[in-house]
Amino acid sequence: MVLYIDTTIGDNVLISLRDGKKTLAKKSFLAPRQQSEKLLPAIEQIIKSHGFDLKQIKKIEVANQGGGFSALRIGVVTANALAYALGVPIEGSDKKPKNAGKIQVVAPQYDREPSITVKKANHLHHI
Repeated sequence: MVLYIDTTIGDNVLISLRDGKKTLAKKSFLAPRQQSEKLLPAIEQIIKSHGFDLKQIKKIEVANQGGGFSALRIGVVTANALAYALGVPIEGSDKKPKNAGKIQVVAPQYDREPSITVKKANHLHHI
C-alpha cells in the first residue's frame, strides 16, 4: 500500500492510500496554518478508519514542489520521517529521491523565495 501526502494545495491537505492504481481511501481537509497539528492525526485516522495498519504501508509518495513554504516543508518532513520510521522507500513528485547516508529522503523544491516576514519600510532621513 502507498501513502500519498500533498500539502501544496493552498490551505488544503490531501492524503490517500493506494494499492497500485486503485485508491483505497482518500481524505481532504482544510488546515490553514495548521498542517503541522493536523497532518499526523489525519494520517492515523484514515489508516485506522479503513481497517489498515501502518505496517501495511510499503512506500510513501509526497508532493514536494509548489505551494506555500511552510506547508510544503511540513508535508515533506512528515513524509521523510514516516518513511524512515517505517523503513519504506519514499518518492517526491519530482521523482528525484536523494540519499542521505544510508537512508533515502525527498527534498522540498521551492518555486520562490520564502515570504515569512514583513519587509520594513525604509525610514532613513537625510540630515
